[in-house]
Amino acid sequence: MSAATPRQRKAIANWLLICCALVFVMTVLGGVTRLTGSGLSMVEWRPIMGALPPLSAAEWQDKFEIYQETPEFRHVNPHFDVDDFKSIFWLEYLHRLLGRLIGFAFVIPFVVFAVRGYIRPGEYPKYLLMLALGGAQAFVGKIMVASGQVDAPHVSQYKLTMHLAMAVVVYIYMFWVALSLLNPAAGAQRHPWFRRTVALAGLVTLTIVSGGFVAGLKAGLIYNTFPLMGGNWIPPGLMVLDPWWRNFFDNMTTVQFNHRILAITTLTLIIAYWWQARQASLPPRAAPATTALLGAGLFQVALGISTLLLQVPVSLAASHQGVALMLLTVTVYLAHSLRDTGIISSP
Repeated sequence: MSAATPRQRKAIANWLLICCALVFVMTVLGGVTRLTGSGLSMVEWRPIMGALPPLSAAEWQDKFEIYQETPEFRHVNPHFDVDDFKSIFWLEYLHRLLGRLIGFAFVIPFVVFAVRGYIRPGEYPKYLLMLALGGAQAFVGKIMVASGQVDAPHVSQYKLTMHLAMAVVVYIYMFWVALSLLNPAAGAQRHPWFRRTVALAGLVTLTIVSGGFVAGLKAGLIYNTFPLMGGNWIPPGLMVLDPWWRNFFDNMTTVQFNHRILAITTLTLIIAYWWQARQASLPPRAAPATTALLGAGLFQVALGISTLLLQVPVSLAASHQGVALMLLTVTVYLAHSLRDTGIISSP
């Protein structure tokens, strides 16, 4: 069977980019859901029948009575009535509904493209891997929510971070495949800057993932000063937990400190990357993206500091998460644009 035509590749790429946009919105909406305390409002896990919200007063009362049995109601929201419950239910409902929409937006076009021959059988595995990763991410979301409905009314920071990390992996993978369809490799040599750009993308990803632990532990609500933490460059209590490695995941002080260090290191390297790129010979696709990289990096750190100083307002914290994904998007785009120089290597 012949290779896909440029028109077919563009159609598939556009589909994947739409899915990327939906994952982007899903990730930010998930952050808002967490920040508003809405994530534990839906107790039942009903992937099919749960697509419909309560449609009558009796159904709302039934959902509310189920919620009243949860630790969150007993320890955090015992004053809630049905109307209060609705205010947190809708965000989590929209989050789950968008997850279902992403599933349909991926599966239905995939089947259509496969039947029409746009996607060849030999290419099925990479698209099925996307589907598997998306399904696994949803399952991790299920066990994450369940972790907050057993004893304590908050989800495990480990599961929350895994949920975020898997969303980032799915996003990067789909975006990379879409870019490869729009800009097929020419069998050329990799640009000398390719490795350093991939490393930078890895550091951005690590910083985002470290933010998952900050969110899971609500570590942004302590040490709301910058650049010092409680008047210290190195705050007390960094390594008080035993064994030592738990401090990196369970200690609020250490988790916030590490996120700060990673964020400032990332920004410093971005500035150095941009400065050196001004004198480097980069491909036409890459050169403008370096300026976007610098702008996104500066904006992201400014948002992070503002979020911290103002004690995590929802609007700023959600924007901080969204711009983090924008920064990652630019970095991955840069790495992809540097995967070859346009000079065909000898066989």
